[in-house]
Amino acid sequence: MAAAGGDAVSPDGRSYLSQPLTSEIYTADPSGHVFDGKLYIYASHDIDAGIPDDDLGNQYAMRDYRILRMDRPGGPVTVGPVALDVKDVPWASQQMWAPDAAYKDGTYYLYFPARDKTKDKNGVGAFRIGVATSKSPMGPFVPEPNYIEGSFSIDPSVFTDDDGTSYMYFGGIWGGQLQRWNNGVYDPQGSDTDLMQDDQPAISGKVARLSPDMKSFAEPVRDALIVDEAGNPVLGGDHDRRFFEAAWVFKRDGKYYFTYSTGDTHYLNYAIGDSPYGPFTYKGHILEPVQGWTSHHSIVEWNGKWYLLYHDTQLSGKNHLRNVKMTELTFNPDGTIPTISPFTN
Repeated sequence: MAAAGGDAVSPDGRSYLSQPLTSEIYTADPSGHVFDGKLYIYASHDIDAGIPDDDLGNQYAMRDYRILRMDRPGGPVTVGPVALDVKDVPWASQQMWAPDAAYKDGTYYLYFPARDKTKDKNGVGAFRIGVATSKSPMGPFVPEPNYIEGSFSIDPSVFTDDDGTSYMYFGGIWGGQLQRWNNGVYDPQGSDTDLMQDDQPAISGKVARLSPDMKSFAEPVRDALIVDEAGNPVLGGDHDRRFFEAAWVFKRDGKYYFTYSTGDTHYLNYAIGDSPYGPFTYKGHILEPVQGWTSHHSIVEWNGKWYLLYHDTQLSGKNHLRNVKMTELTFNPDGTIPTISPFTN
C-alpha cells in the first residue's frame, strides 16, 4: 500500500507490515467502502487537544471528519475537506468518534457517535449515534437535527445484506458507555469500565435493522451474541475473546462475519454466524496487537481481493494520534482467517 512517512522500524526494533496511507492528518478507526470502483475511507480525525490519557477516552477529542479516497490499490490517497464538524450537529457536544457510511438511492449516509449535551458523574454527555447525508461520498454531510432514536454508545457500523436490508451494529464498553445501558436505561452514575462480572456472559455489541429511510431503527435493539464452539456465551472475564468495541460485519460465501476489537488485550477478532443477528461463533484473531492502545478496523472487498484497514501509532508514538494502514486479507479454504501480524519480524 501507499507509504507516507514515519520511521520504518518501531521503537522496539520491529519492521512494520504496512505504512500509513497518509501523513497529512492523523486518522484512525477506518471504515472502508467501495463506491463506483473507488475506495472511500471514513475515519476518525485525530487531533492533539492536550488531554492526558485516561480510561474514559477524553484524550480522543476529535471534532470533525475528513474522508480519504483511493482510486486504485496502492495508489495515492486524497484527503478530503471537512465533511462534518461537531459544531454543526445540533444535539452533539463533543468527541466525534469512529464513523461509518452507507449508500442508497443516490444518497450517501454518514453515521457517527458523539456525546450529547447531558452531564454524567464525570461532567460529560452520553454517547448517541447520529446520521448525516450528502449527494457526494466525500461530503459535505448535512446532519439530522437529532440523534437516531433508540441509539446509544459508539462505533456505528452499517452492513447491507444481499436483499438490500441494512443493519447497524454498534457499542463499546469502558468509555463507550455500553455497560451503563445494561438494564435498557442509561445510568449516568454507572461504571466507567465494565460490569465487573467476569463469570457472567460478556456484554454484547448491539444490532438493529435500519428503516428504509436509513435514518432510524426499524425494530428494538438486539444483542449480537458471541458464543464459543459449544454454543455458550463468551464470559466477561475472557478478555482475549469478549467484545469491547469496533463491530464490523461482512458477508462471504453465505456466512456473516462479526469482527470486533477486544480493547484492553488489543486483538481484532472474528466470529461467524448464519444470520445477521447471530449468534456468532468465535473463531480467532484477525490481527495481533498493533503499536498503540486502540485497535479498530474494517474489512472490504475491492477489485477481487479482500483488505484489512486498521490503524496504529507509527507516525506519532501517541495513543490518541493514529494513522490508518491497509493490508491484504486472505481466507483459508474453510473460510477461517489466517492471523495477521502488524510487524514483519
